[in-house]
Amino acid sequence: MNSVVEQRVNLSIDRTPELIAAEINSIKNQTKKMVLYNSIEIGRRLTEAKAMVAHGEWGEWLEKSVDYSKSTANNLMRIFEEYGADQITLLESNSKFQALGNLSYTQAVALLGVPEEEREQFVVEHDLDRLSTRELQKVIKEREEALKIANEKAEEARKLLDEKEKIEAEHRTTERVLRETQNDVKALQEALKNEREKSKLEIEKLQSSMAEQQRKLEEAQDSGDDEEVTRLQASLKELEKELDRSNEKILELERQIKEKPIEVNAETIVEKIPEEIEKELQELREKVNQKAGNSEPVVKFSIYFSELVSKFKDLLGALEEIQEPESKEKYKNAVLGLVNKMAERL
Repeated sequence: MNSVVEQRVNLSIDRTPELIAAEINSIKNQTKKMVLYNSIEIGRRLTEAKAMVAHGEWGEWLEKSVDYSKSTANNLMRIFEEYGADQITLLESNSKFQALGNLSYTQAVALLGVPEEEREQFVVEHDLDRLSTRELQKVIKEREEALKIANEKAEEARKLLDEKEKIEAEHRTTERVLRETQNDVKALQEALKNEREKSKLEIEKLQSSMAEQQRKLEEAQDSGDDEEVTRLQASLKELEKELDRSNEKILELERQIKEKPIEVNAETIVEKIPEEIEKELQELREKVNQKAGNSEPVVKFSIYFSELVSKFKDLLGALEEIQEPESKEKYKNAVLGLVNKMAERL
């Protein structure tokens, strides 16, 4: 009997602070698991009760029946939905609970801010045992802010890509208008030249007719036929008028072929409007550079912008060569419309 007592005393003496600490930590972990498990089960029952309580009476039922606020009840129901919707007992296999079973209740609530599909990986990457609830909340908040910044940069990149595609589309439109303009100018110049040649032939015919009429007039004067003289003189006057009109027509055609454009001041447009566009786009470039550095989209943007300015100057040079006023006004308005449209989109 004394031997048994001595053995028990010896066992009691053999307990060390380290052993006791291990036992305490084991009890703490079991308690955390039990608290989380019980929170899940409370959330399960709150979810069941909410489906039964009449609409508009949920808050009152919580306060009177279980002494919970709506926010506490919502957290418990979310704990159930996110961590244990398929859990029946602690002995059953539940992947979500097993992966997150070492969490405290407050940590589990904080982790609701991490999407379900990313939550387990988040727990693996962060040593939650060394983080207080406040520190965990800070980490989650910083993660959210980093994701927000990443999404904003992605959105800016998307907008820049859209703008690049719009500029490319406008560039293609400008090239098409330029080709059409060049073709129209060539066709117009050819038509004017043909018309001038026709007018020259008409003048030659009129001059021939006038020479014939002059010969007949001289014969009538020699024969003393006054009536014929009067008729021939009137006919000569009409031929002279037609000759004057033909000469004026030729002069007008030659003026249209040779004259320099005066309706559009190309230099003013080149110097003024592209600079306004460049100023707004430069501000956009600086803003993106501050956030993204010398990224590939910025380099592409600079290349396309330089090409746009170069092609714009070429377009205005072609516009300056158009000699027919009506066509020139038409294409001038097309260019101004394009510039205004581009400015509105910036």
